[in-house]
Amino acid sequence: MPCCDLRLRHGMTLDPLLADIRACRLCRDRPVGAPLAHEPRPVLRVSSTARICIAGQAPGTRVHASGMPFTDPSGDRLRDWMGATPEEFYDETRIAIVPMGFCFPGLDAKGGDLPPRKECAATWRAPLFAELPEMSLTLLVGQYAQSWHLGKARKKSLTETVAAWREYLPYFLPLPHPSWRNNAWIKKHPWFEAELLPVLRQEIRRQLERYT
Repeated sequence: MPCCDLRLRHGMTLDPLLADIRACRLCRDRPVGAPLAHEPRPVLRVSSTARICIAGQAPGTRVHASGMPFTDPSGDRLRDWMGATPEEFYDETRIAIVPMGFCFPGLDAKGGDLPPRKECAATWRAPLFAELPEMSLTLLVGQYAQSWHLGKARKKSLTETVAAWREYLPYFLPLPHPSWRNNAWIKKHPWFEAELLPVLRQEIRRQLERYT
């Protein structure tokens, strides 16, 4: 059965679903638009016991090479925002990492990352989250994750959506991307560090302590 037909399957358990995701080549073999220019390497970390999900954008060049999500300065900043140690962050029994696109999408003409591949979310996101029964808090990192998970509840811009973070708790918490390119954004919006981050760290700690 072609992997895109998995959207029609029901009752799938997590392990077979993850195996299909990791073997997926839709963006090369049956792409929406231009095919992926390199060999796919889906990157995600997930388990059926995870209570926290990090819904990011897509792997970058370093993550494509390492096969581990957030092994870059953005990951260092995100862990600091969360108040999580690397050991906690990479414990997939507690924290799932599910980007909008599982494979590195390539670079644009200016050297920036392209948007997540459209095939990923359309094919895999709904069946994957259906297999995560313990999920209690999803961090929506960037506009792509916010658009998919919040739908019509998303505001007109990322800034407006993040500023309205109280509206989305306890299930979602929207964040800007932790890239150092967003230093100016963070400096321009001091409420992010003063008001949102303390709540983020409190919520992360509350969820992690449920395992003890």
